[in-house]
Amino acid sequence: MKTLKSAKVGETVTVVKLHGEGAVKRRIMDMGLTKGVEVHIRKVAPLGDPIEVTVRGYELSIRKADADMIEIA
Repeated sequence: MKTLKSAKVGETVTVVKLHGEGAVKRRIMDMGLTKGVEVHIRKVAPLGDPIEVTVRGYELSIRKADADMIEIA
């Protein structure tokens, strides 16, 4: 299973499935990360956390722990 955490800078990927429970999953969905959406990896912070992505036309910073719950293709 490939997750958003393992994606490389400059890559554009598609969300396949969201893992997680309740409030965490809801927060990820509220940020626009839903099944079928394309996500472009813009950059990763120097220490590796957070990851900056472009989704639905806006920039979003997401923690590695949350990125690990997003399965991609």
